[in-house]
Amino acid sequence: MGKLIAIVGNTGCGKTTLAKLLCQDFAYTGFLEQHHERPFQGTFMQDRKTTAFANQVDFMLFRAEQEVAIRSTAVVGIQDGGLDQDFYIFTRLFHHNHYLSDSEFDLLARFFTLARRTLPLPDAMIRLVTPVPLLVERRRLRNRDLDIAQSADLPLIESLLADWFSGAYPLPPCLDVNTSDNDPTFAASLPRIGAYLESIL
Repeated sequence: MGKLIAIVGNTGCGKTTLAKLLCQDFAYTGFLEQHHERPFQGTFMQDRKTTAFANQVDFMLFRAEQEVAIRSTAVVGIQDGGLDQDFYIFTRLFHHNHYLSDSEFDLLARFFTLARRTLPLPDAMIRLVTPVPLLVERRRLRNRDLDIAQSADLPLIESLLADWFSGAYPLPPCLDVNTSDNDPTFAASLPRIGAYLESIL
């Protein structure tokens, strides 16, 4: 059965960059978010309330399907975010922002619970920790055309991350990596991350 690594953290912290670097340096297989290929993402950017539910169903199904693909092979798969982040962070964020109704949130929670009862947790998790002011600046500089979170959402996402990692929810082994040095190559962190993952996997 394949192994799964999930890289989690706030928007703009470098999840996708790190995933690509780990695939390059350690021959892992990337299972990335692919914003531009998701069918409801563009509509969501125009009308969050109308499309939020369909967008979240699609993303969570997509992540669950990625996990099934990883577990059915012998690869070490790596995700930038993943099913757990899609639920604990973005589904809760959209509910808080009233893009999702209570009943829509409850349906997504039921789906997530069933998916996690069927699929094991990731084998390892990397949590990228970055101060919110630095994230705001990175967001300004990258000017990403499809971004489901706004700068005003970043403090709430940080709070949701803290709640997720508070010990109240099941978590796999996790390594925290501080990205405050703003090193886009993760040069100082890659040896430690690689050694940690090799010890877990």
